[in-house]
Amino acid sequence: MKTHWYLIESEADYNLAIKRYEEIKQSRSGSEEHKEKMLLVHLISGYEKESMDLPDLDPIELIKIRMDDLNLKPVDLAKEYGDKGTISKVLNYKQALSINMIRLFSKMLNVPIEYLAKEYDLKRQTLITG
Repeated sequence: MKTHWYLIESEADYNLAIKRYEEIKQSRSGSEEHKEKMLLVHLISGYEKESMDLPDLDPIELIKIRMDDLNLKPVDLAKEYGDKGTISKVLNYKQALSINMIRLFSKMLNVPIEYLAKEYDLKRQTLITG
């Protein structure tokens, strides 16, 4: 299916672009479909940035909201990431998101990377001495 792509200006255009992207996402580098896929990534990303009205939250709260929206549990993130303990630490503000997590969760939760890459505070652990 050869399509001429233009700026995505509506939800219908967006859904068509997503559908086509899914069809060609495994295309071989250098092929015409690969070039089309890279254009679609650019167009889809631009539309999402303009149309997504995401609240100005820290990345962890945003992840939790999107998990709730998509009916996902921490175990679902752990299945994709591969480490349940790390996911627990991140969701409890005891460990920062890694760049790999940011990339994975951006795709998985359909959240632009820049929203997950924002700085946020971790909880300090108090040491008990005695």
